[in-house]
Amino acid sequence: MQYKNLGRSGLKVSQLSYGAWVSFGNQVDAKEAKSLLQCCRDHGVNFFDNAEVYANGRAEEIMGQAIRELGWKRSDIVVSTKIFWGGPGPNDKGLSRKHIIEGTKASLKRLEMDYVDVIYCHRPDISTPIEETVRAMNYVIDHGWAFYWGTSEWSAQQITEAWAVAERLDLIGPIVEQPEYNLFSRHKVESEYLPLYSNYGLGLTTWSPLASGVLTGKYSKGVIPSDSRFAIENYKNLANRSLVDDVLRKVNGLKPIADELHVPLAQLAIAWCASNPNVSSVITGATKESQIQENMKAIDVIPLLTPEIMEKIEAVVQTKPKRQESYR
Repeated sequence: MQYKNLGRSGLKVSQLSYGAWVSFGNQVDAKEAKSLLQCCRDHGVNFFDNAEVYANGRAEEIMGQAIRELGWKRSDIVVSTKIFWGGPGPNDKGLSRKHIIEGTKASLKRLEMDYVDVIYCHRPDISTPIEETVRAMNYVIDHGWAFYWGTSEWSAQQITEAWAVAERLDLIGPIVEQPEYNLFSRHKVESEYLPLYSNYGLGLTTWSPLASGVLTGKYSKGVIPSDSRFAIENYKNLANRSLVDDVLRKVNGLKPIADELHVPLAQLAIAWCASNPNVSSVITGATKESQIQENMKAIDVIPLLTPEIMEKIEAVVQTKPKRQESYR
């Protein structure tokens, strides 16, 4: 496993990480979680991602219980969670000072931890002034409940505004963004955020490298396996959006490239994400140890992605975003 600095910070995260979205609390219980997390550690993963909204808090409880029972040394791992959707009440959601502080405390209680290493604003909150959010995130850091803060699915403009507030008030700005990034979702990482990497040293922990499993090739025939996430009732709308003919045709077009490298399609797709120098860590998901073992082999695929191979991939997917003139 390789370790990269999280943006311009001194925090080192494994190039591949593990996230609890969908799996923990929906498909995986605490006993299964222990074996999955240990499998990740055995492969050098030190970064584990969660959120208050995952399985309505149950994902944090499962991760916290599993880590406690595994007896890991806290300083050996990097744990993150995200705040935005904490419950049904009017103040249980969003990025107000009230919810950030109460939500953080509730997450730490569920995780059975004194602190998380990174805490994210899970979405932008247009109903709360960015200054209020920046001040609240710094309050969380000042109290030792988190060491760093970041954003998830914010626009470049919103991140820039947050940094402007932080610099004006001599506070800490967001050091990391967590966007979706895969062969079919590229605009933010490869175009919109370009100025942020140099201006603020922004790091990325990207999610959905396999486009919710589409890039494994298991849906290529239009059949949804019963043990896949698209078979879960809550994710059937996502399946309808994702499994379109054009996407499946491109997935099939990538298979010969993976075959040429003698690797599974999933490893090619994960390695492609990790090869972007602006990506600090690629968050993977898995419900089986065998999936983790396969995903982790993507590290060995990264050196195989020569310019020639990257051009072949581009020729198939044709998803490279056009760079705006001002970013050149």
